[in-house]
Amino acid sequence: MPEPRVLLDGLVLGESPRWHDGRLWVCDWGARELLTVTADGTRETAGGIDSFPFCIDPLPDGRLLLLAGGDRRLLHRGPDGTLTPFAELRALCDRPWNEVAADGRGNAYANCIGFDLMSGEAPAAGLVARIAADGTARTVARDVAFPNGMAVTPDGAVLLLAESYAACITAFDIAADGGLVNRRTWARIEGSAPDGVALDAEGALWYADVPNRRCVRVREGGEVLQTVEVDRGCFSCALGGPDGSPTLYITAAEWNGPAAAGAARTGQVLAVPAPAPAAARP
Repeated sequence: MPEPRVLLDGLVLGESPRWHDGRLWVCDWGARELLTVTADGTRETAGGIDSFPFCIDPLPDGRLLLLAGGDRRLLHRGPDGTLTPFAELRALCDRPWNEVAADGRGNAYANCIGFDLMSGEAPAAGLVARIAADGTARTVARDVAFPNGMAVTPDGAVLLLAESYAACITAFDIAADGGLVNRRTWARIEGSAPDGVALDAEGALWYADVPNRRCVRVREGGEVLQTVEVDRGCFSCALGGPDGSPTLYITAAEWNGPAAAGAARTGQVLAVPAPAPAAARP
């Protein structure tokens, strides 16, 4: 793999990158800002939200889902930047929520890690919830070990979930009612801590790894296809870029534990040519 280039510098803690509407969207958790950056590195601030963490994923109609994890609620972000409530999640889990993935039908999956990492709580099992298009939410998977990045396959049939504390990518079939069934290990990746993920058009999955300072592309079964090594922790990744130029975007920052989070602006967005474009949206 080529060496990644720095597309954007000076972030606190970038997370949840998504290629949407011809540009990359990034959540800077430490600065509480939603940013956009073009392929040439032009940055704009698209708004702010007082939540740590917060994550995004686009709906088919162009709106963004915004998971305000610290507030335990899911929001819609309209084209003009207005945030409107979509679902309250505290009743399902009163600890911080982490990641969100839209399913292509107006519904979404969100996960709660089950404990408050930033305040030093002991690890506990997390869960995954399905939020229907009308905003009703229900738990569809339990006993997940620090649920992190998620991706829905283009046919809308499978949800892939990074379990950071189990060193694996877990797969679920998506049932007709939106429930998750047939839980299984999609890829066992010993010694890793998979964080944010990105699914590509060849069916392989990129995962970011904070402690190992890398992004890794694996296929089902765990075979490693490519690795991108960097000089700081990799928190998440996304595939996008101008037509004909598939690019892997990586959010990376120095990580010295929760107590030091946000102490310095070591966050970057890195870009590196990818062997395959992003998978189609479900």
